[in-house]
Amino acid sequence: MAKAQAQTVQEQPKIIFVDASGMIAGRMCSHAAKLALGGNRVIIVNAQNALFSGSRTNIMAEWKDRLKIGSVVHPKHGPFHPRTPDGILTRMVRGMVPRKKPSGLAAIRRLRVYVGVPQEFGKVKYTDFEDSKATKPIAFYVPLSEISGKIGWKGGESSK
Repeated sequence: MAKAQAQTVQEQPKIIFVDASGMIAGRMCSHAAKLALGGNRVIIVNAQNALFSGSRTNIMAEWKDRLKIGSVVHPKHGPFHPRTPDGILTRMVRGMVPRKKPSGLAAIRRLRVYVGVPQEFGKVKYTDFEDSKATKPIAFYVPLSEISGKIGWKGGESSK
C-alpha cells in the first residue's frame, strides 16, 4: 500500500531560474542539464555574464580554432557554430544530455537561455549553485560576452 502512495505522490516539476552572472559556464550548464533531465524547467538569464576560466589567449585561440571546423562539401551541411551567448550556453547544455533519446529531447525543450533579463523574470528568485561561483578575482576569468564578440556576435563587444 505504501508503494502505491509513493507513486501517486510524485514531485511536481518546478521552474528554476538561474542567473549566470559570476558563474563558471561549464559547471553551471552541468547543473542545468541535470535539473532539466529531472523534469524541471530551467531558465538561465544574463548568459553574456557567464565566465570561462583559464588563460585569455588560450581560450580565444580555442574558440577561433573551433570556427575553422566546417564541411568539406558545402558550409550549408554544418557544423553550425553558435556565436551568441545564449546559443553557446544552449549548445553546452545540449552536449551534456542524451539528445538522441526522448528524455534528452524533452530536457532540451525545457531549457531557455536569455541574454539579459526579460521583464517577466525581473522580480523572481534566482537559484545559485555554490560550486559554480567564481572564487578567484574576475581578472582570472573571461566573460562569455567577450568571447562572443570576438567570434562574431553583433550584440556584444566589437571584434578586434
